[in-house]
Amino acid sequence: MTLVAVGTGASPQNRTMKPLNDEEKRVILHKGTEAPFSGRFYKHQEPGTYVCRQCGAPLYRSADKFDAGCGWPSFDDEIPGAVKRSPDADGRRTEITCARCGGHLGHVFFGERLTPRNVRHCVNSLSLDFIPAAADESSQSEPRSGKPVETDTAIFAGGCFWGVEHMLSKLPGVRDVVSGYIGGKTENPTYEQVCSHRTGHAEAVRVTFDPRQVSYEELARLFFEIHDPTQLNRQGPDIGDQYRSEIFYNSPEQRRIAEKLIAELQSKGYRVVTRVTPASTFWPAEDYHQDYYERKGTKPYCHAYTKRF
Repeated sequence: MTLVAVGTGASPQNRTMKPLNDEEKRVILHKGTEAPFSGRFYKHQEPGTYVCRQCGAPLYRSADKFDAGCGWPSFDDEIPGAVKRSPDADGRRTEITCARCGGHLGHVFFGERLTPRNVRHCVNSLSLDFIPAAADESSQSEPRSGKPVETDTAIFAGGCFWGVEHMLSKLPGVRDVVSGYIGGKTENPTYEQVCSHRTGHAEAVRVTFDPRQVSYEELARLFFEIHDPTQLNRQGPDIGDQYRSEIFYNSPEQRRIAEKLIAELQSKGYRVVTRVTPASTFWPAEDYHQDYYERKGTKPYCHAYTKRF
C-alpha cells in the first residue's frame, strides 16, 4: 500500500469528540491518574453501560464491574473490540485505551484471583460516562430487556486492511471494525515490522457485530465478495504474505461456516486460496491506519464488490 503521512495532532478516528475539562484532559489525553476512592463510578452499581468520556464508545457492561478495593472502578471483562492494550511507558504495566479514539482509560492486571476471569481493568472514572439500562432500552444499542447487547467478533484478512475495514464497516449491524495484525509470532508488531515479512502477521480487521442484526455468515460472504480469494499472498498491487487471504475463527461454528463458503465457491469454479485458522492474539494497528478512507475522503484502490454467491 502507499502510505500517506498523517499528522499526530488530530484524532485518528476523525469522530466528533466531547469537550473535556482540564482534569479530564490530564487523565484522558495525558495519561494521568485520578486520586483513588475519588471517582464518581468507584462505588457505582446501576445497571447499564460504561462508555468512553471522550468519544462515547461502549467500553464495559455493569454486569462485569466488581469492587476490587483498589479505589478505582474495576471490570473483569470488556465489550469485545472496545479496549486496546499496550505496554505502559513504565515498562511494567499494561495500559488500556479506548480502541476508537485512543483515550487513556487506566491499566489492566492479571493473576490477582479477584474474580473467576482473573482479570482486572482498573479504570479512571474521569475516562468514563454511563448510560443507564433504562435509557438504553429505547435505542438500538440495547435490547428491550435493558441488558447490554451480546456482541460477537470476526477476524478477516484480505489484503490491505484499509479497504477491508472500509467495506465491512458499511454493513448494518456492524458496531466497530479495527485494523490490526494477527497470525504471526511477533508481539506488539509495528507496521514496519510486518512489512519486513519477518513477523508472519497478516494485515487483518477485527469486526465487532450485533448477531441480532447481522450473522457471521453474512459477514463472511461479504468478505469473499470484497476481495479476490484466489490471489495468493497478494491483493491487486499489494504483494507479500501480509496481504494473504485468511479467516481467523473464534469458534467451531465460525470455522464450519468459513469452510462451507469456501466449498461453495470451489463448486462454482473459484480456486480459493483462503486459509481458515484458529484466531490468535489480535494486535490493533497504529492509530493512523484506523478509519483510513473515512479520514482521507477517498475510496479503496484495491477492493471492490464482486458478486460471487
